[in-house]
Amino acid sequence: MIDKATAFAPATVANVAVGFDILGHAVQAIGDTVTATRSAEPGVRIRSITGTAEDLPLEAARNTAGRAVMTLWEKAGMDGGVELEIVKGIPLKSGLGGSAASAVGGVVAANALLPSPLDKLDLLRCAMTGEEVASGSVHVDNISPCLFGGLVLTVGIDDPRIKQIPVPPGVHCVLIHPHMHLATKEARGLLQAAVPMSEFVWQMANLAGFLAGCYSNDLDVIREAFQDVVVEPQRASLIPGFAKVREAAMAAGALGCSISGAGPTVFAWCEEAQAEQAKRDMIACFAAEGLDSDSWISAIEPVGARIIG
Repeated sequence: MIDKATAFAPATVANVAVGFDILGHAVQAIGDTVTATRSAEPGVRIRSITGTAEDLPLEAARNTAGRAVMTLWEKAGMDGGVELEIVKGIPLKSGLGGSAASAVGGVVAANALLPSPLDKLDLLRCAMTGEEVASGSVHVDNISPCLFGGLVLTVGIDDPRIKQIPVPPGVHCVLIHPHMHLATKEARGLLQAAVPMSEFVWQMANLAGFLAGCYSNDLDVIREAFQDVVVEPQRASLIPGFAKVREAAMAAGALGCSISGAGPTVFAWCEEAQAEQAKRDMIACFAAEGLDSDSWISAIEPVGARIIG
């Protein structure tokens, strides 16, 4: 057994427009780093939180990483305890899976300390308990891609099934994070409990077309299907200038553009040649609304959370 391990957990784009609560993909440009150290004192303790968000709970049971590692430590039946140091690289309330990344980073780092490490599905279940602390409900569209990498379809909660979906070569993700906060609970709270049958059918057709396009490397089908007709229209008003940002991305040649998770980050899938222009134009639209932005361009690679030290 080793006594100390550090894990990197990437940011994620949840929903990917057409797959509310079931689709997500990792982006390697930014992420959280969690270090786990074995301790003689029983229990899980958070030693420090630094980086982009320092005002988070240090009490393990109220922290996403702490709660997830508590579950893992109990499941593994470990003696002694573990201390966590969390470095936040993902902006708070950005729609980039920050709470999921901390939970996943925590369990991946702590898992490396076990004499018999758990498999990824067990780690997923442990991380789910941490995500529930942050959002008030259990959903895995951030956790799964953060842990497994790439574009991931997750079906089920009690017995989750994970399927990594191929991404056509050369497709990159443009991320624009306007400098504002949008809480997941707020964004989920405004969603309607029911949608018209016509919108349901349209959305299912888009999801099917998007997945088919990914498997067949058909960018035209992806472009045609890459439209959220259910959730995005309800959340768009929460993000100043969103419609213009989306229009700018599409005019630059994007395959699709939508809200990352609960927002306010907006993402676009682009071929590599169009990515830089789309990024500049999207930033300019937010600037016209008086909002500064952070931005990244990332390949969508099948690499999830991993030990880095």
